[in-house]
Amino acid sequence: MPTISVVIPTLNEEKYIRIPLEALKAQTYRDFEVIIADKASKDRTREIARKYGARVVIQKKAGISAGRNAGAKVAKGRILVFIDADTKPSKHLLGVYSRAFGDGTVAATGPIYALERSGTLMRLGYIFVSVLFVRASIILGQPSIVGSNFAVDAKTFRKIGGFNEKLITYEDWDLSRRIKHLGKIKFLHGAHVETSTRRVAKWGIGEYFAYHVGNMLRYRLFKSSNDDYAPIR
Repeated sequence: MPTISVVIPTLNEEKYIRIPLEALKAQTYRDFEVIIADKASKDRTREIARKYGARVVIQKKAGISAGRNAGAKVAKGRILVFIDADTKPSKHLLGVYSRAFGDGTVAATGPIYALERSGTLMRLGYIFVSVLFVRASIILGQPSIVGSNFAVDAKTFRKIGGFNEKLITYEDWDLSRRIKHLGKIKFLHGAHVETSTRRVAKWGIGEYFAYHVGNMLRYRLFKSSNDDYAPIR
């Protein structure tokens, strides 16, 4: 039984899926399994994943929440680590997460940096959101963890019913808020990843920022989230 189960939701990610899978091969911590939760990809995503030894499960319902839950359902690890198909974990990521639990901690996260070479403004934006904002949210008791770098105790995850599949977006922050009452949430500087800037590059920084600020307000006021989040390939 592996200590960690890494869950990666996918949909037509043949251009990116090698990025996390290659990085997982290079982890200094080895007691883990990789689960790909795929939603009917029409490309070679599943074929590539299997070549890397990942377990592939077919996601029946639409949405990233359903994908993460489908992967978690078959996971054997006592710690679930969620990353995205365009996310590159640092080589010590799983080692850091393996030591984070066992003291009442129920969830943990770390920095998310830009994967591609980007301008100064974009790099600073990732640092502001994934380090300063997320860390402050945890300190203030209103955790807002980003789903592309999220570790959670498996028993606790299942106790709260996993991700809310009614939410197309904001499902990661929603889970953060529901799980906070059950134990400690940590921000770990050593648990960092790099994720693709493809959506920011296509939308532009201004539109991307406005979308997420509006989404945050919508969730706070109405407990719902935007559902117009088309894939970027």
